[in-house]
Amino acid sequence: MQMSPLTELTTKRTRSMKTRRSWRLKLNIKKRLRLHLRLSCARSLRQLSTKRILDQDSAVRPREDDKSEKKACRPHKTLSRLFHVPYTAVDFVDLGDHMTPKMTPKQNISAMWQEFHGSSNWENLLDPLHPDLRREILKYGEFAEATYDSFDFDPLSEYCGSCRYNRHKIFEKLGLAEHGYKVTQYIYALSHVDVPDWLKRSHTMWSKDSNWMGYVAVSRKEESHRIGRRDIMVAWRGTIAPSEWFSDLRTGLEPIDDNTKVKVQEGFLGIYKSKDELTRYNKLSASEQVMQEVLRLVNFYRGKGEEVSLTVTGHSLGGALALLNAYEAKTAIPDLFVSVISFGAPRVGNIGFKEKLDELGVRTLRVVVKQDIVPKLPGLMNKMLNKFHGLTGKLNWVYRHVGNQLKLDAFTSPYLKHESDLSGCHNLELYLHLTDGFLSSSSTYRWSARRDLALVNKGSGMLIEDLKIPEFWYEFPYKGLVLNKHGRWVKPGRQPEDIPSPLGIETPSKHGRQPEHIPSPLGIETPSKHGRSRPF
Repeated sequence: MQMSPLTELTTKRTRSMKTRRSWRLKLNIKKRLRLHLRLSCARSLRQLSTKRILDQDSAVRPREDDKSEKKACRPHKTLSRLFHVPYTAVDFVDLGDHMTPKMTPKQNISAMWQEFHGSSNWENLLDPLHPDLRREILKYGEFAEATYDSFDFDPLSEYCGSCRYNRHKIFEKLGLAEHGYKVTQYIYALSHVDVPDWLKRSHTMWSKDSNWMGYVAVSRKEESHRIGRRDIMVAWRGTIAPSEWFSDLRTGLEPIDDNTKVKVQEGFLGIYKSKDELTRYNKLSASEQVMQEVLRLVNFYRGKGEEVSLTVTGHSLGGALALLNAYEAKTAIPDLFVSVISFGAPRVGNIGFKEKLDELGVRTLRVVVKQDIVPKLPGLMNKMLNKFHGLTGKLNWVYRHVGNQLKLDAFTSPYLKHESDLSGCHNLELYLHLTDGFLSSSSTYRWSARRDLALVNKGSGMLIEDLKIPEFWYEFPYKGLVLNKHGRWVKPGRQPEDIPSPLGIETPSKHGRQPEHIPSPLGIETPSKHGRSRPF
């Protein structure tokens, strides 16, 4: 049936109006989306593009020009791609159950644990970084971070230089219980060793000679099943600011044992080996304390027919002590699988020390940030000397790094300030942030990284200001003061079980009550009233 010319003209006009309304709606949606993206993306994040969104380990790529921005907002693009934007300040407002987990689910690595700990020198695992290896590195990094979070830095505190919590609840207090480890021993070192301001000198009632330096822990049954063995883990505390490294330019080397060719930095060795019979906490050196506990745990679990490994971790100075610890452990127990995962660690010894560690089979993975100065110390001339390795390689006075390196770049993260901040670039939380976002040396920051961004500013100010995360936010409320029941601001006393004790002896209080069990830094434990010794 043929329509009349008037009807046909009316129909065409109606279709044209519908088409125009449809395109107006599309353009309106387009403008709204662009406005939303511009408002939600911070000024420093406007250079980001979402061209490539990978399924699992995708990366954030910078925009090259305004044309890519226009293309990204065309109507034929899907809404999911348009809304795939980086974190903004809005993401740090508490949304309850709608927020995503901070870590990816755990995977069973029992079949590959030796490869993840360097049995093949991490071949084909570091670049690109294997997702399960990334999670393991982050786990040990958080164990190292626990030495800072629980250390009492307050010079006004009567317990300055000690750990704030006893070994039974330190992981629970710091939110690390989910890792499936338990602490069995605390480690102490002398604080008046002739080194730079690495240690807090305490003139308080608990000790004027010693500092808490770390702890020994062991994996629980469920975690041991997941990782394929019983893992003994030692975490060493390090330094906070790299400026402490410049206060002493003496970089003398001394023999670590009877082998005069194997030499290490004298300051590190002094912390690790020094002891004093007149002190309360260091009648045994840090070396003797940790080796006593490691030997006990190895013998105990091997006696039960279990496979055992030793993983030593630490940041900064703690990374140096971790190497000394691994050297001694592998020398004492040659058939023990020993690995080191360190963060921002300095050079420790000479070529003889490096060759001896390789000969013993100690597997070392050093995580370093390109902008961090500490891994280049001691020995600022080493980079030039390395160019003449044929001439200087065997010189005992030249410092050498050991093991394999995972090199990170702070400028790859779109969330960090791109400026040279010596203290910020040495911060352990920044290391963990970059590790979580690392895909490969040729990729930019991983899109699906889940580690909490706010942690970067816990002890630094490295996050871009547009994220609106306070700098140095990790501190006790009211500088540690509390309001008591009488309305007075006072310093709170520690719970009896959190007060450091060199002997761990349960003594009656003045009110006749028995205080809770106090852990011993020297491993000396007395049986409880029920006759039970400390659990394994």
